[in-house]
Amino acid sequence: MKAYVFPGQGSQFPGMGKDLYENNSEAKTMFDKANEILGFDIADIMFNGTEEDLKQTKVTQPAVFLYSVALAKSMGEEFKPDMTAGHSLGEFSALVAAGALSFEEGLKLVAARASAMQKACEMTPSTMAAVLKLSDEKVEEICAEVKDGIVVAANYNCPGQVVISGEEAAIDAACQKLLEAGAKRALKLKVGGAFHSPLMEPAREELAAAIEKAEFKTPKCPIYQNVTAQAETNPDIIKENLVAQLTAPVRWTQSVMNMINDGATSFTEVGPGNVLQGLVSKINNTVEVSGVK
Repeated sequence: MKAYVFPGQGSQFPGMGKDLYENNSEAKTMFDKANEILGFDIADIMFNGTEEDLKQTKVTQPAVFLYSVALAKSMGEEFKPDMTAGHSLGEFSALVAAGALSFEEGLKLVAARASAMQKACEMTPSTMAAVLKLSDEKVEEICAEVKDGIVVAANYNCPGQVVISGEEAAIDAACQKLLEAGAKRALKLKVGGAFHSPLMEPAREELAAAIEKAEFKTPKCPIYQNVTAQAETNPDIIKENLVAQLTAPVRWTQSVMNMINDGATSFTEVGPGNVLQGLVSKINNTVEVSGVK
C-alpha cells in the first residue's frame, strides 16, 4: 500500500516551486490563485526571496502548503494514495491532497493558522529544542520536573528524536537537565515560538473559529492525524483533531508505525526537502521511501 506524507514548517528553501510554476499550467494557476487569496505575492517571495523572507511564519506556512499541494496535483493520475499523513502544517496539505478540503479552503485555513500562531508567539518569549538519543518517556519525565515555566514534548519525530516546546527559561532549564540525563544533544531551534504547546492556546481558539466555518468532505483515503496517530475519515473528527493539533504533540513516530501496521509498504514525501524520508527510515528501515521533485 502507498502512503504519501507531507512536510511542515522548516522544509522551505528559496526558489521552491519556480520550476513547477514555469512548467505546469495547473500549478501556475494555483500559485496565481494563492497570490489573490493571500493578498500578497507569495510566489515572488518563494521564487526570489531570501531564507529570512521565507522564515516568517505568515509566509512559511502558506508557502510550504502551496508547493506541496501543487506538487501532488502535478502528479496527475500517478497520485493514488492508500493513506496520507502530514507533519504539523503538512496535515493541511495531506487533507487537500486526499480531497477532504478544497485548495482554496485549505489555503485560507493555513493563512489563518499562520497568523494566529505568529500572534501567539509574540505574547510570550518561547522556543523549541531538539533532543537526541533519549527515550520519549525520559524526555517527558524531565519536562514535568522543570519548575521555570511551561515546557512539554511537542514532536515525537522518530525513536531518539523528540522536540520540546515552551517558555525560554523552561527550555533552557530542560536542556540542561536532559544533557545531564544523557541526551547526546539538546539544541534550541530557530523557530518563532512554542508550537504544539499550551502557549498556542490563543491561536487554537482563533483557528477553531475558522475551521468551524470551512467545508470538510470525507477524504478519498484515510489520513493519519498528528494528535491521535490514528486513521481518520470522519470530517467532524478530522476538524476536532486539526484544532487540537496546535496545543498537542505531533505523534509522527506513532503515525508512521500505525500506517505500516495497517499495510503501508512505501512512503512518498510530497513537498520541499527530504526530512520526512529520513524520519520514516529511522522509524522503520524496511519500507521503501522516496520523494517527489
